[in-house]
Amino acid sequence: MKKLLTGDEALALGAIDAGVSYASAYPGTPSTEILETLATMPDAIYAEWAVNEKVALESAIGASYAGVRSLASMKHVGLNVAADPFFTNAYTGINGGLVIINADEPGMHSSQNEQDNRYYAYHANVPMFEPANSQECYDMMLTAYELSETYDVPVLIRVTTRVCHSKSIVEPREAREKSFSPFEKNPNKYVTVPAVSRNLKHNLIQRNEKLITYSNASAYNFAVHNSKQLGIVASSICYEYAQEVFGESASYYKTGFSYPMPIEKIKEFAASVEKLIVLEENEPIMETQIKAAGINVTGKEIFPLEGELLPDAIRKAYFGEKLPSPKYPTDGIVPRPPSLCAGCPHRGLFTVLGKRKKLFLSGDIGCYTLGYSPPFNGMDAVTCMGASISSAHGAQKVFDEHPETGMRAVAIIGDSTFFHSGMTGLLNIAYNKSKVITIVLDNRITGMTGHQDNPGTGYNAQGESAPVADIAKIAHAIGIEHVRTINPNILDEVSSALDWAIALDEPSVIITRWPCVLKSLTSDDLNEFANVVSEPCSVDIESCNGCKLCLAVGCPSLSFDADTKKSKILDGCVGCTVCMQVCPTSSIVKGRE
Repeated sequence: MKKLLTGDEALALGAIDAGVSYASAYPGTPSTEILETLATMPDAIYAEWAVNEKVALESAIGASYAGVRSLASMKHVGLNVAADPFFTNAYTGINGGLVIINADEPGMHSSQNEQDNRYYAYHANVPMFEPANSQECYDMMLTAYELSETYDVPVLIRVTTRVCHSKSIVEPREAREKSFSPFEKNPNKYVTVPAVSRNLKHNLIQRNEKLITYSNASAYNFAVHNSKQLGIVASSICYEYAQEVFGESASYYKTGFSYPMPIEKIKEFAASVEKLIVLEENEPIMETQIKAAGINVTGKEIFPLEGELLPDAIRKAYFGEKLPSPKYPTDGIVPRPPSLCAGCPHRGLFTVLGKRKKLFLSGDIGCYTLGYSPPFNGMDAVTCMGASISSAHGAQKVFDEHPETGMRAVAIIGDSTFFHSGMTGLLNIAYNKSKVITIVLDNRITGMTGHQDNPGTGYNAQGESAPVADIAKIAHAIGIEHVRTINPNILDEVSSALDWAIALDEPSVIITRWPCVLKSLTSDDLNEFANVVSEPCSVDIESCNGCKLCLAVGCPSLSFDADTKKSKILDGCVGCTVCMQVCPTSSIVKGRE
């Protein structure tokens, strides 16, 4: 029966029908929905959220060694975290088949960089598939597990945002029964001490030679002959884009199994056309390999190295078309950048934090990253998940050497990110006696990626009860003596906690504990947080003086009426009262007029 599926859903269905028994992931756009889909089918597969991508992959490797088909999925920056086990697993190989799904994000819709993770396949000598649509996502999953077990190798499936989130028709095959291959002790395969790894590296090189032969014969690498004038080599979604732009005026060579590259087949294709171009997002990876093989090809000389290579971008680069400007009624409309939701528990913290000018505010990855922008200006640097604490430590050591600056380092990190990779940074602070102020924004959920549970929520991926990791107890156990938990919606409480921490000459942790306004509240939430469900606010027009100070809290439910010269509260207010606390005339009150 045919199904209309996103690429992520098709990958999940492919895993089920391939007989996968174990799946682990850390949420990250655009890969999140793969594990979410699998978690809804507990009878078919065991699926779990891991605390980070390294743990997810190591767990999947362990399941593979133990004898079942396993899966790890993550976004592109997640493979940086998981790179250590990824490279070594390429040496050891597998027992049960192992697939790593990696979702790249050309265009950086919700990511801090635009790295091209195809390089990982080349660097680790791990075979790679690149599906262009949902049907290929499904088909390649099944083939990847067969390849993994045939060649004793983990397999990388590289997808991109458009493939992950676009829907197309999938025709499933007959599902495969789960298999189990009991583990057999073999230290010369699995124990990577240097004496063993030298032999494993030799085996890896020999295996790669076999995979080159496989690539040149793969049904996922094929030519479509339409025209002798122009030939296009493309992979992933760029193949779909190329057909949209050039249609039957060009011939195509599609690389679906793209590492090792099918160079011999590409040579044959190149000989059949007068001009050859290569379309790929973002780095010239295929282009470099094709040119190294002595084939004349044009690529990044004309096509951009950044952003998505959408059809309009291809047309502009290749044909020099001047694209029409979008015809939107923009006159008089003020652009609205992304903002914290109305009632977001991070708003109170940043309302106070951004006003403290002698603080170096080291930020992290999450919804709270939006605290960097006006009106908050509450973040000075962001690098990657978990880096806020470690970077603050380095900065604080410099400030200690230069007290004339009067600066103090503050790390800002979310609860899920703290569990992901922040705890080691905090341990480093305690160990090296750094007086960093670490603020953990505990909104009781993994907010940015769509409300996945984490070790602090009390539930696992299937929604079953799980032990709760207590952040305050963890901080104490790590060696932090000074820990305070506050309600971030009460501005005086936030200010008092900051003053307390700044006065200390030792490391401290402030935990802002209040649930995400979009979170589905549990009975535990309702029991713990007074007034978590509250009536909205309104503005007393008579007493409002139009000072606009309330707008400085950056709430999308607050507006200023140009006619009356008064503030007003729109639908969406949840009554967090942060605006009430900054109003100098007490014009904002609880309840609707």
